[in-house]
Amino acid sequence: MALNADVKKPLPLRRKREDAAEGGDVPVKRESRLESRFDQPMDSGSIHEVIKFTSSPLSAKHYDVDTTEPISGGLTTLDELLSWKRSEANPFNVATVPLAPRVPPLADCPRRTLVSHDMMGGYLDDRFVQGTHAEAPYSFYHWQHIDVFNYFTHLLVTIPPTMWTNTAHKHGVVMIGTFITEWTDGAATCESFLKDEESYRAVADKLVQISHCYGFDGWLINIENSLSEVALKNTPLFLRYLTDQTHLRVPGGLVLWYDSVIDTGRLLWQNELNQNNRMFFDACDGFFTNYNWTERNLEWMSNYSGISGRQADVYIGVDVFARGTVVGGKFETNQALQVIRKHNFSVALFAPGWVYETHEDKSEFRKNQDKFWALLSDYLYVHRPSLSLPFISSFCQGFGKALYWRGQRETERSWFNLSAQEIQPLYYHTELEGGAWLQSRGCPDDAWNGGSSLLLDGLIPAAHTSPVCAKIFSLHVPLAAKTLVSVIYKPSAGISVSLELKTTDASLCTHMDIQDVQLISVTPEQLNEEQQLFKQFSQLCGSFIPSGWTVRCSQLELRGCALREVCLSIRRDGEPEDTPFSCRLGQIMLLDISSLQVPPELIQGLCIYDVVWFRGVGSSLESTSPGLILNATLRWDYPTHLVQHFRVYWRHLRGTDSRIPAGPLLLVGRAYSNLYRVTELMVPEPPGLMELVVEPVIRKDFQIPENHWGRSSLSYTEDST
Repeated sequence: MALNADVKKPLPLRRKREDAAEGGDVPVKRESRLESRFDQPMDSGSIHEVIKFTSSPLSAKHYDVDTTEPISGGLTTLDELLSWKRSEANPFNVATVPLAPRVPPLADCPRRTLVSHDMMGGYLDDRFVQGTHAEAPYSFYHWQHIDVFNYFTHLLVTIPPTMWTNTAHKHGVVMIGTFITEWTDGAATCESFLKDEESYRAVADKLVQISHCYGFDGWLINIENSLSEVALKNTPLFLRYLTDQTHLRVPGGLVLWYDSVIDTGRLLWQNELNQNNRMFFDACDGFFTNYNWTERNLEWMSNYSGISGRQADVYIGVDVFARGTVVGGKFETNQALQVIRKHNFSVALFAPGWVYETHEDKSEFRKNQDKFWALLSDYLYVHRPSLSLPFISSFCQGFGKALYWRGQRETERSWFNLSAQEIQPLYYHTELEGGAWLQSRGCPDDAWNGGSSLLLDGLIPAAHTSPVCAKIFSLHVPLAAKTLVSVIYKPSAGISVSLELKTTDASLCTHMDIQDVQLISVTPEQLNEEQQLFKQFSQLCGSFIPSGWTVRCSQLELRGCALREVCLSIRRDGEPEDTPFSCRLGQIMLLDISSLQVPPELIQGLCIYDVVWFRGVGSSLESTSPGLILNATLRWDYPTHLVQHFRVYWRHLRGTDSRIPAGPLLLVGRAYSNLYRVTELMVPEPPGLMELVVEPVIRKDFQIPENHWGRSSLSYTEDST
């Protein structure tokens, strides 16, 4: 992008894994690297390792050289792109979440919002596929306000990290990577791949293969260098071929062009769509303008015949950093959106991570991000992800100060993994009549599952007699004839809360462009602890509830209805007086009562491979001798659409003394696909026998019997040669 210099900044230092076996941090001082000799079937239930000193065979492009953790990255040269093979792709960077349908569909949305995420060169904390222990990471969670997310760097080919694709897709947001050429090197690249049909088709084919392999949805094409006559002639042909092939291979695929080169081959940003650059717009799905436009540009485009009914495909660029002569930017970005929406164009917000990058106090990140998006809210449009039962959200934003499981702290360290982000609620601050107010925000101080809960704060004035209604979700979920509704929460004293669901006739939603359907407010019938349905549900979920949390279960009987909004009604209990309140929501779940059973599927085919050993010294004061550290990949089979995540454990079965009993299961981490890399796990000295175990955590939140879990054992001995 023209305004963004590629500032080379050092990558963040890699953290060491929190080792469950030691109950704390185990930074490892490297003495030497060891490698296993591995020769057993991939589907074996047990394997044996003879530890040998060799160099690691794992690709430095796909695995961190210090920890062997899987990492994301892009491609830097044309040769690297043309030699890319699916068989050599990074299996860990393949998105596991398909693009959710949404209401309205993107094609029917007349004014769209695109976010182009450009931050400090890219591939920061988010490059670690399985997450990282980051103290103050950047995250994004206002998904229902946007339609397209572009992951941007200045590499030739930017492949979005899988965690971004997973969470975007959960919310029905299209994810696109970036193909960019710049300066003298970029001009040489263009001359090479745009010289003839065979060459540009080869590049387009590789881009389509990459997006299809890794599970994202398309590309932003950014040619920021001059083109020769031949290269210019072939550019629209390249764009058209890439767009057609993307549509053919990638459902919901999207290819956009950035305002840069004009029809003479000259690099000349127009800040509008006009006759000079229309040839590129006509060859793809949309046009992303440069940032130095004025309202006169928008007025002119409103009457430009070249748009031909495609006004929604013109994304007006807004640089949130406000570099150069621009409208708005920073906390005045709303001024730009006001003008853009006035003329009925889509908007492309470039680098909204400004709220993180330029504010030194990262502890204020959530506050600054919520402020930024609240200022834009009058010019944004909420889309509803179209989901199915069971629906569950614990409001996790994909990062936190601790990791929670069923209301209790599981780890005490800050963490970041956007694949853990769940369907996000609406975040807002609103003033109500009579002096009442209400705020919805993510809070990391306590949670039911993950790293945060939803905290509702507000005030019910003395004169306010009706309940305060807090909208939590805007979505589209067809309901069962009988639906069980569960909410887990912590209310402040002096208030009562109840769920209020807003539904509509499901048949009215077959035409997805209908937004103003009539909503009917319903309150589910609360179940008491003596009712059989409550007992059955509690038994499936596990009856232990940590102190302070309240679980309320209700039943809803409706036929042919779809859920459109989830709200919480908050009522004062006592005498009329000004009543400040807070209510922490830990989890909301809706499921079909006819499905109240544990799924029969078992984890199958758990195998262990790509084993690498380290020698190192633990961080505890008592540990002065080198220890043995295991790194290995686990793979298994299980229907991923059934699960929230998997929990990976290990335990020591025996060592040199066979009289020592097997140890307890110790948590290693959470997996969000059928693949997990165990790293920096300190194990007993050889000879040893250990077991690795995988537990599925299903979307229904039912506890899965241990005989459904996956298990595989690993024995290891020293090399005697």
